[in-house]
Amino acid sequence: MNVLNTAWSLFPALIAIVLALITKEVYSSLFIGILVGGVLYSGFSLSAVLEHVFVDGMVGQLSDSWNVGILVFLVVLGAMVMLMNRAGGSAAFGRWSVEHVKTKVGAQLATIVLGVLIFIDDYFNCLTVGSVMRPLTDKHGISRQKLAYLIDATAAPVCIIAPISSWAAAVTGSVDGVNGLELFIKAIPYNFYAILTIVMMLVLAFGKLDYGPMKLAELSGKLSKADDPMPQSAMTGAEDQPNPPVSPKGKVIHLVLPIIVLIISCVIGMIYTGGYFDGASFSEAFADSDASVGLMYGSVVALVLTIIFYLCTKVLSFKECMNALPEGFKSMVPAILILTFAWTLKSMTGSLGSDVFVENFVQGFADNTAIMSLLPAIVFLIACVISFATGTSWGTFGILIPIAAKVFSNDISSPMMVMAVAACMAGAVCGDHCSPISDTTIMASAGAQCEHISHVNTQLPYALTVAAVSFVSYIIAGFIRNAAISLIIGIVLMAGTLFIIRSATAGKTAKQA
Repeated sequence: MNVLNTAWSLFPALIAIVLALITKEVYSSLFIGILVGGVLYSGFSLSAVLEHVFVDGMVGQLSDSWNVGILVFLVVLGAMVMLMNRAGGSAAFGRWSVEHVKTKVGAQLATIVLGVLIFIDDYFNCLTVGSVMRPLTDKHGISRQKLAYLIDATAAPVCIIAPISSWAAAVTGSVDGVNGLELFIKAIPYNFYAILTIVMMLVLAFGKLDYGPMKLAELSGKLSKADDPMPQSAMTGAEDQPNPPVSPKGKVIHLVLPIIVLIISCVIGMIYTGGYFDGASFSEAFADSDASVGLMYGSVVALVLTIIFYLCTKVLSFKECMNALPEGFKSMVPAILILTFAWTLKSMTGSLGSDVFVENFVQGFADNTAIMSLLPAIVFLIACVISFATGTSWGTFGILIPIAAKVFSNDISSPMMVMAVAACMAGAVCGDHCSPISDTTIMASAGAQCEHISHVNTQLPYALTVAAVSFVSYIIAGFIRNAAISLIIGIVLMAGTLFIIRSATAGKTAKQA
């Protein structure tokens, strides 16, 4: 049976996702999906399967310079988070926020605002927002599942509408023959899923609304052991020291300044890789940047400056700083393991020809002029499925955006091309948001210290609600072809949908009472 370039190419990822949702155990589910991909590609020859899985797949992914850069970035971020905790910066911010943020609504809004402000990269967003806001959300009884949702919803959805971000660089690099950054900016008003996700978070916070599994998590009013997967020893640095010394000299500046330095350093690192200091303009440098290398450069520089800052202010000694570094590495090990499996699974689906299958599938719709107005909605759905099944937004960009641009002859002045590209981006983020094997979803769980599958289960109803409204909005936009009117309609539909859900859940709660 020939499985190459067919729907079977997505089967390994679907197996992994189904098993993860059933067993609530992500490591074995991912590995089984990888093995299924190896068997489909290599047949039932044991040696061929092992070579494809471990040599072509796992070793190949861990040898990829982009992936290695991301892993280094994660390790450095883990070290910085540990340093900020040891220096007392996080504790000081917690005390400050408790004094100034008095309500549960305020704690959620503060988390949203911080997530929006850290728009440079989704990994950076997840780990930083989680570390900073956990003490505040815990204080106000916000579940780790809700915190993980707020982190996840302000990561990819914010990055995908921020022209200065690693995601903008990835998107602009997916289109040939046009100004990628100009196309990205034009597509922002049509990126319904990202914008409506932000609208939804605000409505949930101000309206004090929760539903589905998230409501049960919020009503529990406490954190379970499963919601804190990181053992005390991993947070401290020594098993015989269950409560590590946190500097009493720590102030809010010891948290805020390193974060600001990290953002600035990462931006400089990205434009450096894009040739800004060799004469390229800022927009050209950002569009041509290597996000993996730039983030690695920026994070390492920020780490060194942070250590110097802590030594100069005498909140930590040099030995204490050095002891924090390996502990930060340890805190990232679960996320790194899942990322390695997720990347390997992506390589399995790629070797089976998932990109060819999707291209042929989309081209079949595009050749039918009768449904051209429905193409943005169709592209949105296809992007959702691909991103959900493969766990990668950026891989989905690389597959679909060139196809969507080609359908409209790379005519950046065409509203339909801009809309179709925006639908690719929105669908990719939506699928990424829903998928248990998505690296961003994994990072959000790690940042909130929430059990991964618990985060996926509680977030899914929220993400699907926004996805449904976004799909309808793309149908409307395909006929109206006006960004402002379409977006206003989408926002009204989103608010109306949540109002209906609020009324329905309120009635159900009253009946149960």
